[in-house]
Amino acid sequence: MYRKGARAERELIKIFSDAGFVAIRSAGSGISSESPDLLVFKKGKQYAFECKAWNKDYLSIEKIKFKMLVNWAEKTGITTLIGWKMPYDGWYFIYPQELSISEKYCSISKTKAKEIGRKIEELL
Repeated sequence: MYRKGARAERELIKIFSDAGFVAIRSAGSGISSESPDLLVFKKGKQYAFECKAWNKDYLSIEKIKFKMLVNWAEKTGITTLIGWKMPYDGWYFIYPQELSISEKYCSISKTKAKEIGRKIEELL
């Protein structure tokens, strides 16, 4: 699972780097860190990404991790998104507030993420 996620993160770094962004992969993200997986910057644009490479019908994030991500975004003011790499379909980007919140998890269906339809081209 770790290798798959790290590979997806490196893919996203390459896409943004090729588009002229400076990209930073956060050490220890996802373990016990509050910071997102990737930070990318280009004059006038800055994004933070929590990356997921899941082949499931739903993407779920533990509520505590979700709250840490939202808190980080509020403290930094950096546009923060969840990047969901779907096999054979590429990346979809979701703002944290677009997830449904339950008692333990925050989630979004693959169908809803596709309906939102936010692809990488919009961010470059």
